[in-house]
Amino acid sequence: MSLPVHLVPTLTGVVEGSLVEVTGDEAHHAVAVRRLAVGEQVVLTDGSGVSVTGAVESTGKRVFVVAVDSVAREEPASPRFTVVQAIPKGDRGELAVEVLTEIGAAEIVPWAASRSVAVWRGERAVKSHGKWVSTAREAAKQARRSWFPLVPPMATTAQVVGLIREADLAVVLHEEGPESFSSLDVPASGSIVVVVGPEGGISPEELAAFADAGVQGVKLGDEVLRTSTAGVAAVAALLSRTPRWA
Repeated sequence: MSLPVHLVPTLTGVVEGSLVEVTGDEAHHAVAVRRLAVGEQVVLTDGSGVSVTGAVESTGKRVFVVAVDSVAREEPASPRFTVVQAIPKGDRGELAVEVLTEIGAAEIVPWAASRSVAVWRGERAVKSHGKWVSTAREAAKQARRSWFPLVPPMATTAQVVGLIREADLAVVLHEEGPESFSSLDVPASGSIVVVVGPEGGISPEELAAFADAGVQGVKLGDEVLRTSTAGVAAVAALLSRTPRWA
């Protein structure tokens, strides 16, 4: 089995032989809940491409210390996938974030689409965004990722247009999309943006704005997928055409 992964704020300056202290909720869950023991091997990561492997030197209340055996540095995966996820109702947003993280998305952008049933405002926006961030963090640890995905604050349609303009390839999932995944010219590097609409669909005005920015409308076969799973299917289809899944 793969070693358990724990997130730490930074690993700057850490080398073989260093002692790294893990504190707070991360340590509490490991020691009190998972019963982490002295001598057990673990992986620590800063979520920004650096990870270390080592044995637990000591444990305490809300703290454990790891003696570093090895240090690894990983470059960001290329091409880089950004998924613009229209905010769904209930806990389907967290489901989408969880699986998109596991499959390798670099950034998951919550989008306030005009037809989204759920609306983030005020305290709810802060709380809901926090849930997405927490879900991505825990899924990244479970997936043994050394690069954790970014989850920025909720984006407007105008901000999504900006993401599309900057991408090497941008696609929007639509049941009447004229393109198929097999017909796309998928770049081997650079940035790919996938836009996923809400359960009510993307409005004509939003589709027009995205088309003006250079997006390609793509249909995901004859089956109708829910917004929480459509993005995962699309990213998987695109990943299969890149060196990342070669």
